[in-house]
Amino acid sequence: MASANLRDLRDSGWRSRSVKHELRDNLIAALERGDGPAELFPGIVGYDDTVIPEIVTAVLAGHDMLFLGEKGQAKSRLMRLLTRFLDDAIPYLDIPGSPVHEDPLAPITRAGRLLVESERPGEVPIAWWAREQRYAERLAPGTKFADIIGEIDPARLMAGGSMGAEESLHFGLIPRMHRAIFAMNELPDLDDLVQVGLFNILEERDVQIRGHPIRFDIDALILFSANPATYNRSGKVIPQLKDRIGSTIQTHYPRQRDVGIEITRREADLPLDGPYPVIVPRFMSEIVEQMSIAARASKYVDQQSGVSARFSIANYRTMVASARRRGILLRERPSVARISDLSHFHASAVGKLELDMMGSHQMSERQVLDAILAEAIKEVFGEYVDRHGLAEIAEVFAKGVKIEVGDMLPSGHYAERLKRVPAIWDKAFEVNAAADPASRAACVEFVLAGLWATDRVSRSQRHGRVEYQA
Repeated sequence: MASANLRDLRDSGWRSRSVKHELRDNLIAALERGDGPAELFPGIVGYDDTVIPEIVTAVLAGHDMLFLGEKGQAKSRLMRLLTRFLDDAIPYLDIPGSPVHEDPLAPITRAGRLLVESERPGEVPIAWWAREQRYAERLAPGTKFADIIGEIDPARLMAGGSMGAEESLHFGLIPRMHRAIFAMNELPDLDDLVQVGLFNILEERDVQIRGHPIRFDIDALILFSANPATYNRSGKVIPQLKDRIGSTIQTHYPRQRDVGIEITRREADLPLDGPYPVIVPRFMSEIVEQMSIAARASKYVDQQSGVSARFSIANYRTMVASARRRGILLRERPSVARISDLSHFHASAVGKLELDMMGSHQMSERQVLDAILAEAIKEVFGEYVDRHGLAEIAEVFAKGVKIEVGDMLPSGHYAERLKRVPAIWDKAFEVNAAADPASRAACVEFVLAGLWATDRVSRSQRHGRVEYQA
């Protein structure tokens, strides 16, 4: 990036490339190095054999892309990660006040062409445009033609400019992203007039404003995102625009629970060590992730709106925070996450799913969330605990035994209560073999909740505590 003027740039051997050729060449270099999905798209999990190969193929084909999927499927992150295949920086004509980063060897505006033609190469200034600045995105709702394409600037007209002159135009985002990447989120919510403008860019690669014969050969990779339910609805996206999008990349939710757990832990980004460390048993991570799986299959949830990964992430963070709160107040180090730490999950879950209002049920959102939690506990409990021995545990409650649990009960409370319970309870600790009171308390709550979720015992809630009984 030493070139400071056009002559130096030409002498350096630098050559112009379209942004799609730039992306393709750098992706090829990465593939030749042996980079796999984790290196090509760092932080993206679960798409190695599905989404990422489709993106690679689309880039190699030079296609504009639509990322089609429900909320929380990393569509925006994938679009932003495509900047990794741009050069570190590219040169442009350093014209004061110009909104366009002009290719020094192929300027597209009248001002750029005049500068190159009228000045000596050694006097034409060059600046460099960094990779991280060469990406822009916009959310479709409320977006106007002038925002992303451009408009006649009234102030310049009043100053004597002609309506048919370049100097009278105000450039929108896409012209400003000439030689870069532009992404439009939630495409179906875009006004028809703006869709026509985008169609013209995809088809002709030029910008036309208010029908004036001013042509700009725009060089940009155009990306879109959309939800399948709205994208496929008739009339939401004009057919001509759909036809010009080169590749449709279909995203999806994690297809294995373990993948979802990995995503949740990574995205939650919560330290589990420190002055008040927290241990999250495997079965607790599985329950949190299973809640999302259950929600995505629930007849009470509007499946067209999807259940984002943020549902799992927020619930996981709430669970860890509750366990840490107990550790701080009761001086338990480490604290171990329990079922009762999910008693606060309504606060983090409300708003992250939408109820199916067309169904016949009259359940509130809180009741639906409770049903989802119960279903998740039942599923995971069935994987950990076989039916043998459960009847004997349930018989204990038939004799009038009651066990109270809660997120603010000390771990020692559980050991005291179980002194009156037969040794059959040792079976509960096989779930997560550990001798410390905190881990054993987490196991007890898991088994109690599993017995309740499978209708073997009942429970009642009051003042933040739960009591299990026959």
